[in-house]
Amino acid sequence: MSSTTISAKPVTTTLRLIEAGDAARFHLLINDWEICRLLPEAPFPYPAPLARDWIDAAMADRAAGRAYQFAITDEPGTDGTQAMIGCAGLRLDKSGENAALGYWVARRAWGRGHGRQAVLHLLRWGFAELGMHRVIATVADDNAASLAVLRRAGFTETGTGHEKFISRPGIRQAVRHFAITREDIAFRDAAPKPAAPANDTKPLLLVAACALIDKSGKILLARRPAGKKLAGLWELPGGKLAPGETPEAALVRELDEELGITVRTADVAPFAFASHGYETFHLMMPLYLCRRWQGTPQSREGQALAWVDPTQLEEYPMPPADRPLIPLLRDFL
Repeated sequence: MSSTTISAKPVTTTLRLIEAGDAARFHLLINDWEICRLLPEAPFPYPAPLARDWIDAAMADRAAGRAYQFAITDEPGTDGTQAMIGCAGLRLDKSGENAALGYWVARRAWGRGHGRQAVLHLLRWGFAELGMHRVIATVADDNAASLAVLRRAGFTETGTGHEKFISRPGIRQAVRHFAITREDIAFRDAAPKPAAPANDTKPLLLVAACALIDKSGKILLARRPAGKKLAGLWELPGGKLAPGETPEAALVRELDEELGITVRTADVAPFAFASHGYETFHLMMPLYLCRRWQGTPQSREGQALAWVDPTQLEEYPMPPADRPLIPLLRDFL
């Protein structure tokens, strides 16, 4: 993880892992009443030794897989460096299935959209790479900017309460609780939003999928990596049909590109199809079965791979279009 860098394109906000050398700038930015009053565990004034201790603890948590803290950075300056303008991180619970979001942006960078960009990109990375399913966040009731950030990022408000804030002694601050799931963020990114045709019908997207079945009867699933639409969800290998391409030809091409295996059109047999309406397009996806191929499937696009017993398919979060295919595969195999 030490070399991990997250870049949000085409926006300028980026995230990189917190480093020991960030302590001085971290302290310079966070030692601000307008920042500390919004963070439950931040005293004001914020001591410099505490900044160093926080970063040391963040690096230890990362090494142990408990939490991942990133520096929010702005676009590169004339010297090519990117200045730290805040922090954002995810802390996992013991199960690893849930995480708590925390972030702050320096006052000098407010009003430029950095908070929302950082939160969205952190969510996409976290859901794709950490295997978590749900992220929660707690925001002070008087933190209008963060309330707006979470709502625009797709969080749902789940309740209210009161908490102690170190910088506001003697009171219990009113807070609001939010949550977002892997599917919430994945479906938000499911497709670009093209201009609607004059008759308001949705464009049709044709995709072919293939259930590769090994000798033991297990099916190959691929998890979409960070940076791609539907990141973090598991799917059957395949892809979009090129203009004039048949589903069988598309599978031969896609399986070579994605997995490095050679499949003949005669080796894929039609099995079922999925038809699902997303918000901005309608997906039509024929599903084929394949038991013969040349080569060993390997990740060529950064995707995780898993051979899954048909009885365990439901344990893997998938896009809604794939879900109706699960009982069909399970019953057939």
